[in-house]
Amino acid sequence: METNSALAALSALAQPHRLAVFRHLVQLGPDGAFAGDLAAHLAIPPNTLSFHLKALQQAGLIQPEPLGRNIRYRADFEAMRGLVGFLTENCCGGDAALCAPADGPAKASGCC
Repeated sequence: METNSALAALSALAQPHRLAVFRHLVQLGPDGAFAGDLAAHLAIPPNTLSFHLKALQQAGLIQPEPLGRNIRYRADFEAMRGLVGFLTENCCGGDAALCAPADGPAKASGCC
């Protein structure tokens, strides 16, 4: 991932509603969710949610899939891994084992 892409992703996530939407989509996995379901689950008004979904999409963090009159949104896991990789690429002088948690949640769940 390039610096400008990382900055766009981090800027998009630096807002409480967008961070909540992205984290919820990550929790849902590849099934994602429709905008209405996201709005209801996160108690965000639909017009506000549309604004945040657009920002996340422009940052490359989510992918929309039009299905008739509805749109299903999914987290872009490749982009998420790219961002995490960018942030940790030189972790502990290149020895990531030195700064990895012994048995953190990502290891335990097999995510990413």
